[in-house]
Formats: sequence, structure tokens, C-alpha cells
Amino acid sequence: MTIRYELPQNWIRYDFTSVANGLLEAKATLMALASIPYQRSWAEELQRIQLKREVAGTSRIEGAEFTERELDAAMSQTPDQLETRSQRQAAAAVATYRWIASLPEDVPVDAALIKEVHRRIVLDCDDDHCAPGQLRGPDQNVTFGAPRHRGAEGGAQCEAAFNGLVQAAQTVFKGHDPLIQALALHYHLAAMHPFLDGNGRTARAVEALLLQRTGLRDTLFIAMSNYYYEEKTAYLEALAQVRAAGHDLTPFLAFALKGVESQCKRLFAEIRLNVAKALFRNTMTDLFGRLKSPRKRVMTERQVKILNLLLDEGEMDFTLLYDRAESFYAVKNWHKALARDLHYLQSLGAVRTRAEGNPSTIFDLFIAINLDWPTQITETEFFARAKQLPKGKVHGFLSE
Repeated sequence: MTIRYELPQNWIRYDFTSVANGLLEAKATLMALASIPYQRSWAEELQRIQLKREVAGTSRIEGAEFTERELDAAMSQTPDQLETRSQRQAAAAVATYRWIASLPEDVPVDAALIKEVHRRIVLDCDDDHCAPGQLRGPDQNVTFGAPRHRGAEGGAQCEAAFNGLVQAAQTVFKGHDPLIQALALHYHLAAMHPFLDGNGRTARAVEALLLQRTGLRDTLFIAMSNYYYEEKTAYLEALAQVRAAGHDLTPFLAFALKGVESQCKRLFAEIRLNVAKALFRNTMTDLFGRLKSPRKRVMTERQVKILNLLLDEGEMDFTLLYDRAESFYAVKNWHKALARDLHYLQSLGAVRTRAEGNPSTIFDLFIAINLDWPTQITETEFFARAKQLPKGKVHGFLSE
């Protein structure tokens, strides 16, 4: 049985008491994210990562399949350079989200803007069967979801639903929290399916546009589509529950607000990680750079390279670190020098190790940076330990 679309009597109806706590938590995490300090270079890299997550999520929800390498290509190449429709859809989404990020905040969310988002979403990937930016006409009907839902009837009903939503977004929506507005617009576009294809991608892109106006800095972006993809079953179920309840938005708002909170916390943690790495590098450069003797300078230059490698790569098994670190050494028995350096860094507390398999075999060891080290080491302790730089046989977790 296919569930037919009914024109809402109230475009933004929900039980506030049921979503109030979720709304409060989501807004609190948004405020925390907007206030955390960060460097521009971090923000640009995090923006790229978040955009990649968003594009992967919004494409995969619709069934697109591509490898990480294919997704990377979609983010950097033009559609005519890409081989599959899934890649071209991802490339169109990348271009659309970048365009959204460039829009001034006072650009109204009207019919023209939503149609332009759709035009960009399907351009060069789905425009062979879907007119970009054009509402469905008479007899152009669509079904979707499980259980099967039917979008607004093509033609008059579709146009009336679309125009009614746009008018509501510019009037009655304004009396509600901006987060609620963004999520409500997402739901209604998905429910009516005003276009032949690309409706879900358009709804999520329009939501992203409005979320950027909720207090986030323009360099920060939360990948809600990543959340919707990871929770795809619950996402589609929440949308269906709203439709079944006569467009009562409560189930979807409760679900999506959890997503706002979780994605903000995820990005917040990633920014804090960058802050911790920057503090580590500053402390490392300051302390190691003040060691004066020629011998200590040579040794510490190698140790700093090892620490920078671990900061960039995260935890590494000894085999990989062994291969990557060879270029740091210009001595005959470089592997012994590496063992001594790692032993010293561990004794400083700058790195941590853990063993898997046979704990007596160095190749079953994993080495990771200790990001808490800058708050644990004092100058006095550092320079006292520097006087005890290893000279020969290594003791501890490594042996010659």
C-alpha cells in the first residue's frame, strides 16, 4: 500500500515539551562549538573533512556507492572527469555546498533559492532524467521510502505544496527557533518530493544552509548527512512517523536534534585535538630547542622528527615507524639509535606504548603521542632528564 501525500494544515506543528530538552542540548553544543578558539588552517582542514562526510552521507543515503579514493576524486575533479553517476552526484553535492557557504546570510530562503539548490544538486549527474530546478508537472509522480510514500501529486498539488512551504518558511516559521526552522524545512521538502529526483539531497542541502545561520562561524560546518547516513534506518523511520502523524514534526525533531548535538560534539573534539597538538608542538619546540651541546642537538632533532611523525599519524605500530623513521638517521646502526630515542621519549613521558601479541617482541608494539605531556612535564624535570640522554644499551620496552 502506498501512503498518499496530504497538504499540511499547519506547516510547523510539534510538541514543544517533547523536544525542549533536545533543543536545549543542541543549542548548548552549538554555542560551545562557536566559542572554541581555533587557527584558520585547522578550520580549513576540518571544513574539508566535514564537507567530505556530508557529501558521502547525503549521497550514500540515496544508494550511491564509491570508494574513499573515488570520493576524493569527486571532491577535486570536474564531473566530466568522473566515471560513475555516484561520483558525479558527489561532485555536484560538493559544488552545491561550497556555493551555499559563499551565500550572504541575508539571502532569503525563497522558491528561487530552493530551486537553485536543486538545480546545482542534479547538474551534470541527474539532469538527463530530471529537469534542474523545475517542479514536477502533471502526471510526474514519485514514490519513495519504506513503507512506500507518494509525494505531492505532480502539477497543481505539487506547486501548491511547494509555494505553501515557502510562504510558511518566510512567515510562521519565524516564530520558532532557527534549529527547528532548518529541520522543519528539511522534513517538508523530503515529504512532498517536489522534484523528479534529488529531493533528499536538496532537503539536506537546504537544511545545511539554514544551520549555518544558527550561530556557527562560517568556517565551521556540521555534517548532519553523515549522522543521517550512520542512523539511516532511524532517519527514514522518523520521517515516516511524522508523515503518518499528519505532519506532526515531533519524532523527526527529537531525532535530528540529537544529531545536531552529536555532530557538534564530534567537531568540538576534533578542534580540541588540534589545540592539544599545537600545544604539544609549541612545548616540544621550546624545550628541545634549548638543548645546546652538538650531540644533544643532533639527537633531539631526530626525536622531534619522531614526535612530529606521531603527531601527524597518530598511533603507529613499530614496524611502520621503523620504516618511516629510517630517513631521520645518518648513522650506521640507525635502528639502535631509533630504539634509544624511543626509549628516551618514553622515559620523558612524551610517548606511550602498548603491546599486542608477544609483549617481548618489539614488532608487536604500538607507539602513540601523549598529548597530555605538555601539562605533565616541567622545565626543571625536562632538563634534568636531558642530562641523562641514553648513550648505549637500551633498557625498558626496547632492547638491542
